[in-house]
Amino acid sequence: MSEDVDGETNGETAFLQRYSRHLMLSEIGEEGQAILSRSVVGVFGAGGLGSAALYYLAASGVGTLRIVDYDRVSLDNLQRQILYSTADIGRPKVQSAQESLALLNPDIEIVAVNARLVASNVDALLQPCCVALDCGDNFTIRDTLNGACLRQGKAMVSAAAVGFTGSLVRLRPGSAEGLCYRCLFPDAPDFSSVPRCDSVGIFAPVVGVMGVLQAAEALRFLLGKPSRLERHLLWYEGLLGQFHEFAVSRHPRCPACAAFSVR
Repeated sequence: MSEDVDGETNGETAFLQRYSRHLMLSEIGEEGQAILSRSVVGVFGAGGLGSAALYYLAASGVGTLRIVDYDRVSLDNLQRQILYSTADIGRPKVQSAQESLALLNPDIEIVAVNARLVASNVDALLQPCCVALDCGDNFTIRDTLNGACLRQGKAMVSAAAVGFTGSLVRLRPGSAEGLCYRCLFPDAPDFSSVPRCDSVGIFAPVVGVMGVLQAAEALRFLLGKPSRLERHLLWYEGLLGQFHEFAVSRHPRCPACAAFSVR
């Protein structure tokens, strides 16, 4: 047997072993796993949400992960941002994340973009992606990414966490009845009144729960599976260990949908 055939056979065997638990699932199987291997997921924010989401997306065999973040690892990140270690303090998050994920799964492509997400670069950063994960920590980042998803007709899985609570929703801006982020929050918030982790704290596992759920939503989207979270906002209360769902719909006077002529 030639070296090329040997290499191909060994690669196929490794594929079957690595993803065997996915391949056993009739809802995924070899066809579904092949879809994941051809997919590109953009993760915008590599903090607590992004850390958990990225680990499971990489382990699940998503072919290309595009990580966008401009921050550096600090000591107070390590309470919840599980991609990083004490030795990473001071390093760019995307660089450390790229190295950690490559150790977990060397067969996928990990594109690290050390940049702040702004209006001038968001369209180019989003363009290759099949779906975007909003793992940012402020309204401006979410609004910027939401606008690009509207322009490009891309799905966005948005999550947030503060204190003991987290929220999650899958957005399909531009689709027949899909809503965008501004449908949920049509008015820009008063930033001085918005609670933030650095001012009120965060229960570490909450960001892990929400990040893992983001990964699950992204994988379901890539596999063509429906989700209640396109019509419901999921709310998690970590102190009580409870989940709640709230029905959501497109806002008839959404400023973003109106700006991009979504009907």
